[in-house]
Amino acid sequence: MSIYDFTVKTIQGVEKTLAEYEGKVLLIVNTASKCGFTPQYKELQALYEQYRDKGFVVLGFPCNQFGHQEPGSEEEIAQFCELNYGVTFPMFAKVDVNGEQAHPLFVYLTEKAPGVFGTKAIKWNFTKFLIDRNGRVVERFAPQTKPSELKVEIEKLL
Repeated sequence: MSIYDFTVKTIQGVEKTLAEYEGKVLLIVNTASKCGFTPQYKELQALYEQYRDKGFVVLGFPCNQFGHQEPGSEEEIAQFCELNYGVTFPMFAKVDVNGEQAHPLFVYLTEKAPGVFGTKAIKWNFTKFLIDRNGRVVERFAPQTKPSELKVEIEKLL
């Protein structure tokens, strides 16, 4: 099993396989529009713009599991991200990242890159997973880690 075996639904409702991103460096992030970390959208977009021509893609997955900070519909989320942060990187349909209804992608990510003390559960919005060009989960970053702090790690993989 690899990252490329997963199927996800875009924020527009289109089924897509992550195999479309094979050979790219990915940063997979669970996002929310009404969170203290929401301004990270700006830095995520900046990273995407800076490195996309070198094969880097940010993938955003809205999640409403933490303080109900993503209550909107997919259409509302897409509009919010575009209007407030100019987001052009791929965004996907709302998912659960923990629990029985967790999307299989996030089950996989948390197994491959557990958190502090080996915990698998995602603690909050804007947890980030860095994936190399071969689809391997390289590292997990905490919500408070600013996207701009990941440049060195991203550049190593590009």
